[in-house]
Amino acid sequence: MRKNSNVLRLALAACLALIYAQAQAADSPGCPATLQHTFARLQDEKPQSLCQYTGKVVLVVNTASFCGFTPQYKGLEALYSRYKDKGLVVLGFPSNDFSQEPKANGQIADFCENTFGVKFPMFTKTVVSGAQPAPFFKQLAAQSDGKLPGWNFNKYLMGRDGKVLAHYSSDVTPEDKSFVAAVEKQLSFK
Repeated sequence: MRKNSNVLRLALAACLALIYAQAQAADSPGCPATLQHTFARLQDEKPQSLCQYTGKVVLVVNTASFCGFTPQYKGLEALYSRYKDKGLVVLGFPSNDFSQEPKANGQIADFCENTFGVKFPMFTKTVVSGAQPAPFFKQLAAQSDGKLPGWNFNKYLMGRDGKVLAHYSSDVTPEDKSFVAAVEKQLSFK
């Protein structure tokens, strides 16, 4: 009985922290509507407001550990490392929508860090497609001709103003010259 009580207290504390973070996000001056969402961080499941990325060029990617495109983690990390000081942030959202991410959040975090050295922000498993995608992904799709991810490693490039500029399919790698040029162009705007 005591164990259940502690679990309930922890769940309540997590819910309250999430509500607080969402309220802060909504009250953040200058935070674009697209970024007014809160997700739990993959490593420790602490709520994180996406408003903290206001003013940055944001690359949103839905990921999976057991996909033919999984090696893109390496290129995404290289892109992030190369341009983070110029204002780029890569946001990873693991998803099991395509049955290629069965791992628990902690296992995903370990896999990403130990296999590909991922340091860019990652969030807990998220529904990114289908009938009930997360509201954030609904907004991304609404700004990109209704394009929800059709597979793992889809990419949404957002400008510093929080608007989606382009949607890239899984086939477009982080090393693709036209993709990198689009990122660099956005980084040149202050």
